[in-house]
Amino acid sequence: MKRYKAAIIGTGGISKAHAEGLRALADRVELVACVDIDQARVDQFGDVYGVPHRFTDAGKMLESVKPDLVHICTPPHLHAELSIQAVKSGAWVLCEKPLCASLAELDAIREAEEETGRYVSSVFQHRFGPGAAHLRRLIQEQAMGRPLVGLCNTTWYRDERYYAVPWRGKWETELGGPTMGHGIHQIDLFLWLLGDWEEVRAMAGTLARDIEVEDVSMAIVRFSNGAMGSVTNSVLSPREESYLRFDFEKATVELTHLYGFSTASWKYTKGSKADPEEFSRWSALPEQKLSGHTAQIAALLDSMDKGERPLVSGDEVRRTFEFITALYKAAFTGRPVRRGEITPGDPFYRSLHGGYAKSGKKLWAV
Repeated sequence: MKRYKAAIIGTGGISKAHAEGLRALADRVELVACVDIDQARVDQFGDVYGVPHRFTDAGKMLESVKPDLVHICTPPHLHAELSIQAVKSGAWVLCEKPLCASLAELDAIREAEEETGRYVSSVFQHRFGPGAAHLRRLIQEQAMGRPLVGLCNTTWYRDERYYAVPWRGKWETELGGPTMGHGIHQIDLFLWLLGDWEEVRAMAGTLARDIEVEDVSMAIVRFSNGAMGSVTNSVLSPREESYLRFDFEKATVELTHLYGFSTASWKYTKGSKADPEEFSRWSALPEQKLSGHTAQIAALLDSMDKGERPLVSGDEVRRTFEFITALYKAAFTGRPVRRGEITPGDPFYRSLHGGYAKSGKKLWAV
């Protein structure tokens, strides 16, 4: 296996998870460069993680260092531009969520991938959490019967001090509220497990924070396999929780955590139709050495070794991003949205608010 050179652009809070993941995989990858517009911050980060090359300009770093892998950890509005710039320099990319601001930007990233033969992967680390792949296999085998009902709740709390950071709470820079910036992790895991969705209906509101974007959204969704689900995203919930529930014909599976989960976060409940021996197999979660960001980085390195598209990229990202776009469209327009209807001629293709925010219309007034 080749030992790759990695760089991190943006040395704020989330960059530490990336740096720790790279450190855990030091036999396969070396963190050789870091970038931040704040010289003091990039130097502090470089000192902590022993990074030899430090820059305040991403373009200069890409030209000088020529990394094999670039981790993008900047504020959201810079993600798409930097991802495209990095693949055009010859690097693969692991970009923090949200990957981009619109389906149009997602398609521009896809075009850059096709042009360069390099790939952009979005951070959806919950797919790599302990127990997630186990449940996916059970669903694919239909071991517990058909999936019937799903719940996906991201009920978190963010106060006025959180939104005092200049780029937060704005469509242009945060790109959305808790639907896009917080619940996206649970939404992605929910959709990855239950599969393709067909239709979404939604409401959203700005109920308690003085911000442009929503602070609450709620949706109902119908899946291609016939299952139905509900999705709630909030930053107004004092008792914070991330909660997913899946009701199958023979069992219920629940995942309760906050920002990351372990094997102990899962709960399997046997239904009356389940055989006890079968249930023992379902509920016995396998041990997992790596999880979260580290496991996703390891899987990405595997893809780089093989020269093939990584798991969390392309159509796998589009399913989640198109769902979030449809949720916003359903909330703004007040009507159901079907998968595949948001095409280049649709105003929501180029903007998650579809121009409604610029027209002065709010989802729901404070």
